[in-house]
Amino acid sequence: MSNDRSYLDRLQDYYARHRALPSYASIGSLLGLRSKSSVAALVARLKLAGFLESTPDRRLDVLTLDDYLIERPSQTVLVRVKGDSMQDAGILDGDLAVVEKRTTARRGEIVVAIVDNQFTLKRLDQERGRFVLRPENKAYPVIRPEGALEIFGVMVGLVRKTA
Repeated sequence: MSNDRSYLDRLQDYYARHRALPSYASIGSLLGLRSKSSVAALVARLKLAGFLESTPDRRLDVLTLDDYLIERPSQTVLVRVKGDSMQDAGILDGDLAVVEKRTTARRGEIVVAIVDNQFTLKRLDQERGRFVLRPENKAYPVIRPEGALEIFGVMVGLVRKTA
Protein backbone atom coordinates (compact mmCIF):
# COMPACT_ATOMS: atom_id res chain seq x y z
CA MET A 1 0.00 0.00 0.00
CA SER A 2 2.89 2.40 0.62
CA ASN A 3 3.68 2.41 -3.11
CA ASP A 4 0.12 3.30 -4.21
CA ARG A 5 1.00 6.98 -4.78
CA SER A 6 3.95 6.02 -6.97
CA TYR A 7 1.80 3.50 -8.86
CA LEU A 8 -0.93 6.08 -9.38
CA ASP A 9 1.61 8.62 -10.65
CA ARG A 10 2.89 6.12 -13.22
CA LEU A 11 -0.65 5.23 -14.31
CA GLN A 12 -1.51 8.92 -14.67
CA ASP A 13 1.60 9.48 -16.82
CA TYR A 14 0.65 6.47 -18.96
CA TYR A 15 -2.87 7.84 -19.35
CA ALA A 16 -1.56 11.29 -20.32
CA ARG A 17 0.61 9.74 -23.07
CA HIS A 18 -1.89 7.20 -24.44
CA ARG A 19 -5.33 8.63 -23.42
CA ALA A 20 -6.28 5.18 -22.13
CA LEU A 21 -5.38 2.99 -19.20
CA PRO A 22 -3.44 -0.21 -19.71
CA SER A 23 -4.99 -3.65 -19.31
CA TYR A 24 -4.60 -5.48 -16.00
CA ALA A 25 -1.73 -7.54 -17.45
CA SER A 26 -0.02 -4.40 -18.75
CA ILE A 27 -0.47 -2.68 -15.38
CA GLY A 28 1.48 -5.54 -13.81
CA SER A 29 4.30 -5.16 -16.34
CA LEU A 30 4.33 -1.36 -16.11
CA LEU A 31 4.45 -1.30 -12.32
CA GLY A 32 6.53 -4.42 -11.74
CA LEU A 33 3.73 -6.33 -10.03
CA ARG A 34 4.20 -10.07 -10.53
CA SER A 35 0.79 -11.47 -9.67
CA LYS A 36 -2.70 -10.82 -10.97
CA SER A 37 -3.91 -10.61 -7.38
CA SER A 38 -1.47 -7.74 -6.65
CA VAL A 39 -2.79 -5.83 -9.66
CA ALA A 40 -6.40 -6.57 -8.66
CA ALA A 41 -5.74 -5.39 -5.09
CA LEU A 42 -4.10 -2.17 -6.33
CA VAL A 43 -6.97 -1.47 -8.72
CA ALA A 44 -9.48 -2.09 -5.92
CA ARG A 45 -7.66 0.39 -3.64
CA LEU A 46 -7.50 3.03 -6.39
CA LYS A 47 -11.22 2.55 -7.12
CA LEU A 48 -12.06 2.87 -3.44
CA ALA A 49 -10.04 6.10 -3.27
CA GLY A 50 -11.96 7.46 -6.29
CA PHE A 51 -9.06 7.53 -8.75
CA LEU A 52 -10.40 4.79 -11.04
CA GLU A 53 -13.78 3.50 -12.15
CA SER A 54 -14.91 0.51 -14.17
CA THR A 55 -16.96 0.91 -17.32
CA PRO A 56 -20.00 -1.34 -17.86
CA ASP A 57 -17.83 -3.73 -19.89
CA ARG A 58 -15.40 -3.90 -16.92
CA ARG A 59 -12.64 -1.85 -18.50
CA LEU A 60 -10.79 0.62 -16.34
CA ASP A 61 -11.53 4.29 -16.67
CA VAL A 62 -9.99 7.28 -14.98
CA LEU A 63 -11.71 10.33 -13.49
CA THR A 64 -10.79 13.33 -15.63
CA LEU A 65 -11.41 17.02 -15.38
CA ASP A 66 -14.05 16.62 -18.11
CA ASP A 67 -15.89 14.05 -15.99
CA TYR A 68 -15.88 16.45 -13.07
CA LEU A 69 -16.93 19.63 -14.89
CA ILE A 70 -18.96 18.52 -17.89
CA GLU A 71 -22.29 16.81 -17.42
CA ARG A 72 -23.51 17.14 -21.03
CA PRO A 73 -20.52 17.13 -23.43
CA SER A 74 -22.61 17.69 -26.56
CA GLN A 75 -24.05 20.86 -25.02
CA THR A 76 -20.90 22.23 -23.37
CA VAL A 77 -18.27 24.63 -24.68
CA LEU A 78 -15.22 26.36 -23.24
CA VAL A 79 -15.21 30.13 -23.54
CA ARG A 80 -12.00 32.12 -23.04
CA VAL A 81 -12.63 35.05 -20.67
CA LYS A 82 -11.46 38.44 -21.89
CA GLY A 83 -11.26 41.42 -19.58
CA ASP A 84 -11.82 42.03 -15.89
CA SER A 85 -15.54 42.74 -15.65
CA MET A 86 -16.15 39.57 -13.59
CA GLN A 87 -13.07 39.67 -11.36
CA ASP A 88 -15.04 40.10 -8.12
CA ALA A 89 -16.71 36.75 -8.87
CA GLY A 90 -13.23 35.20 -9.18
CA ILE A 91 -13.39 35.04 -12.98
CA LEU A 92 -10.19 36.47 -14.45
CA ASP A 93 -8.87 37.44 -17.86
CA GLY A 94 -7.62 34.31 -19.64
CA ASP A 95 -9.71 31.83 -17.62
CA LEU A 96 -11.78 29.23 -19.43
CA ALA A 97 -15.47 29.37 -18.54
CA VAL A 98 -17.21 26.00 -18.86
CA VAL A 99 -20.55 26.92 -20.42
CA GLU A 100 -23.55 24.64 -20.87
CA LYS A 101 -25.46 25.83 -23.91
CA ARG A 102 -29.08 26.64 -23.09
CA THR A 103 -31.43 29.45 -23.96
CA THR A 104 -32.87 29.99 -20.49
CA ALA A 105 -31.28 30.90 -17.18
CA ARG A 106 -32.33 31.84 -13.68
CA ARG A 107 -31.70 35.12 -11.94
CA GLY A 108 -28.30 35.04 -10.24
CA GLU A 109 -26.67 32.62 -12.68
CA ILE A 110 -23.57 33.67 -14.60
CA VAL A 111 -24.43 33.54 -18.28
CA VAL A 112 -22.95 34.06 -21.69
CA ALA A 113 -25.43 36.39 -23.33
CA ILE A 114 -25.68 38.03 -26.71
CA VAL A 115 -26.44 41.74 -26.56
CA ASP A 116 -26.27 43.90 -29.70
CA ASN A 117 -24.57 41.02 -31.56
CA GLN A 118 -21.81 40.88 -28.92
CA PHE A 119 -21.10 38.01 -26.53
CA THR A 120 -20.62 38.90 -22.88
CA LEU A 121 -20.18 36.97 -19.62
CA LYS A 122 -22.20 38.52 -16.79
CA ARG A 123 -24.53 37.69 -13.91
CA LEU A 124 -28.21 37.60 -14.91
CA ASP A 125 -30.39 39.84 -12.76
CA GLN A 126 -33.72 41.69 -12.92
CA GLU A 127 -34.72 45.30 -12.47
CA ARG A 128 -38.36 46.37 -12.65
CA GLY A 129 -39.35 43.09 -14.30
CA ARG A 130 -36.69 43.28 -17.03
CA PHE A 131 -33.54 41.19 -17.30
CA VAL A 132 -30.21 42.97 -16.95
CA LEU A 133 -26.61 41.78 -17.02
CA ARG A 134 -24.61 42.69 -13.96
CA PRO A 135 -20.78 42.79 -14.04
CA GLU A 136 -18.84 41.71 -10.97
CA ASN A 137 -16.56 44.73 -11.02
CA LYS A 138 -17.79 48.14 -9.89
CA ALA A 139 -15.79 49.81 -12.67
CA TYR A 140 -18.32 48.53 -15.23
CA PRO A 141 -21.96 49.54 -15.68
CA VAL A 142 -24.96 47.24 -15.57
CA ILE A 143 -26.02 46.26 -19.08
CA ARG A 144 -29.67 47.11 -19.66
CA PRO A 145 -30.48 45.78 -23.12
CA GLU A 146 -32.64 48.04 -25.25
CA GLY A 147 -33.74 45.17 -27.47
CA ALA A 148 -33.65 41.44 -27.07
CA LEU A 149 -31.38 39.71 -24.62
CA GLU A 150 -30.39 36.26 -25.88
CA ILE A 151 -28.96 33.68 -23.49
CA PHE A 152 -26.30 31.52 -25.15
CA GLY A 153 -25.51 29.43 -22.07
CA VAL A 154 -24.92 29.20 -18.34
CA MET A 155 -21.48 28.95 -16.76
CA VAL A 156 -21.15 25.67 -14.86
CA GLY A 157 -17.43 25.67 -14.13
CA LEU A 158 -14.15 27.50 -14.48
CA VAL A 159 -10.65 26.41 -15.43
CA ARG A 160 -7.56 28.46 -14.65
CA LYS A 161 -4.02 27.50 -15.49
CA THR A 162 -1.69 28.90 -12.85
CA ALA A 163 1.69 28.08 -14.36
